[in-house]
Amino acid sequence: MTHSLGIVIEALVALLLIVTIGYCMLLNKRLQRLKADEQSLKATIAELITATEIAERAIGGLKHTVHDVNENLGMQIATATDLTDRLTRQLVEGDALLGRLSRIAVAARAPSAKAPAPQLVEPPPLSTAKATVAAAQAFAARRRASGIAA
Repeated sequence: MTHSLGIVIEALVALLLIVTIGYCMLLNKRLQRLKADEQSLKATIAELITATEIAERAIGGLKHTVHDVNENLGMQIATATDLTDRLTRQLVEGDALLGRLSRIAVAARAPSAKAPAPQLVEPPPLSTAKATVAAAQAFAARRRASGIAA
């Protein structure tokens, strides 16, 4: 019986060694796949790092562009505000000038109640120079009578 007990123990040890060898082969295949995945993962990580660096540079460029645009728009807004203020002042001055011109036009149309209306008298025939002087004096007299200085 000792002889058969030794064979059974030897057979059991051999069986366990075969199972261990099979398991080691399975682990070896898994480790090889893991190493292949590791290389793939390293390549993916390298691509991500490159993409991140490119994105960081692009963001820096965008920040610079936003800063430039902000300055440019600020200057344009300030210029537009100044122009608006000038136009507003000019509109107010134009309204005031229009009011004055309207009052002058109304005063020129309305006959003055204070001054009598000039009578049209046919002057005697004069020389051309004297006729021009007489016409200018008559015009000035009419303007003074209506309240408008010549």
